[in-house]
Amino acid sequence: METVFSAINSIFAFITPVSDFLWDFPTNMDWYSNIPILGNFSLAIILLVGSGIFFSCKLGFTQVTQFKSGLQTLTEKRTVTTGISPLAAFFLSTAMRVGPGNIIGVTGAIAAGGPGALFWMWLSAFFGMATAYMEATLAQIFKEKKDDEFVGGFPFYGRKLLGNKVWIGIALSILYILYAYCCLPAQGFNVVSSIGTMAGIVTGTTLASDSMFYYVVGIIIIIITAVIVFGGIRKVTKITDRMVPIMAVVYIATVVVLIVVNFNRIPYFFTAVFGGAFKPEAFFGGVFGTVLAQGVKRGLMSNEAGQGTITMSAASSDAKHPCDQGNIASIGVFLDTIVICTLTGFVVIMAQCWNGAEAAAWSEMDRLPKFTASIAELTPGTAFNGIVTFLVTLCFCLFAFTCLLGMISFSEIAANRISKSKTLLNSVRIVGLGIALFGIVCNIAGLDLGNLWAFSDLGNIIIVYFNIPIVYVGAKYVFRATRHYKKHDGTPFTSAVIGRDDCTYWDDKAKEK
Repeated sequence: METVFSAINSIFAFITPVSDFLWDFPTNMDWYSNIPILGNFSLAIILLVGSGIFFSCKLGFTQVTQFKSGLQTLTEKRTVTTGISPLAAFFLSTAMRVGPGNIIGVTGAIAAGGPGALFWMWLSAFFGMATAYMEATLAQIFKEKKDDEFVGGFPFYGRKLLGNKVWIGIALSILYILYAYCCLPAQGFNVVSSIGTMAGIVTGTTLASDSMFYYVVGIIIIIITAVIVFGGIRKVTKITDRMVPIMAVVYIATVVVLIVVNFNRIPYFFTAVFGGAFKPEAFFGGVFGTVLAQGVKRGLMSNEAGQGTITMSAASSDAKHPCDQGNIASIGVFLDTIVICTLTGFVVIMAQCWNGAEAAAWSEMDRLPKFTASIAELTPGTAFNGIVTFLVTLCFCLFAFTCLLGMISFSEIAANRISKSKTLLNSVRIVGLGIALFGIVCNIAGLDLGNLWAFSDLGNIIIVYFNIPIVYVGAKYVFRATRHYKKHDGTPFTSAVIGRDDCTYWDDKAKEK
């Protein structure tokens, strides 16, 4: 088996260089990198942060002005007959946004770029809130009704905005499905390995990766996942409605307690973050490029603003107005990065393992062990260390499991743009489960297929390069919808509001009143 895995790893060895090239382009070219300051900004960073700034200005910084309105929509009690409630859609999107990247992504960014990377993660997230608003609003505008559910998102609004060509919708659907499939092995691996870690903490032993325990856990995880995803989007949301609040509250509460216990280190945290982001020499040297790139890159992998990969959940909501779900999507980015990623950053930076006497040993660890090593540094020689490590590992497990559910479910929604046949939809689910199982087998074999996992990085940037231009094509419709939303004049949203005639669901809804 090891020979097979090694062969697969070798086949995909080209992925990491391709991914790095696309993320770094054109800073990996001397003529561009030698330009002062500008040479630090890759096309990906310009596209993501620049678009966020542009959309923020055009929308009047809606991520600030409409934040309260979004919270009111989330807390509104409603009964829906088609699709899911805005709150359920928020939990579903959070299930995807809040994933292992909130722990290992932030830890990796700080390891590679230093504490200053966290500042640029904040900045990209703030402007990314406006981009998420744009995507989610487009998903709502062009959503379609399927029986008692709504389907929509990236492949749907992409097709409508690019001439309503069938092949475009199919191509974008395939692009998303491939992206999700490339991310699934890591999620399967993370779920099972974290359960093994928790079992080891409880028993005080280290379980061999090829022990019967992992085989049994792997089979159980696949069966549970299959039962949930074959129940459709409503069953998935019933699970995420329960799991997301639990994992968010447990993680936030655990880390806040850890921070309070180490309150004397809080000033160092802010000094390190802002000092690392604004050192004068960083702006005119390679350090700045590394810090900035890590902040934006890992921020994107966490909150996914600009990818269009969470727009399926936005479309599934029975929102009163498209912009309601846009506001909620914006809040989702805030929760993911400004709250949860920041808490992770507190632990890693305050522990100073990345910069202390144990820096050499710390740098050799994988990302999750780096984080747990930071916890140990903040709780030295105490029983509290075991409790905190267990709770954080539990949250990491739930983060990975909800991502697993979301990726398979969203792939199914994307497949609706190709065909609504049950055979195709079930095939997408089965293949997704098989790929997740592959990740579990990797864990049992004791192998980390780093080159294969690099597909997630590659998938992220490729979808960004497709999605952001499409969002620009549809921007005028979002701006018009936003102006209508802010009027609060009681008139229903229809195709006419944005100057189109193909927002079928909204036109039919207006006729019913």
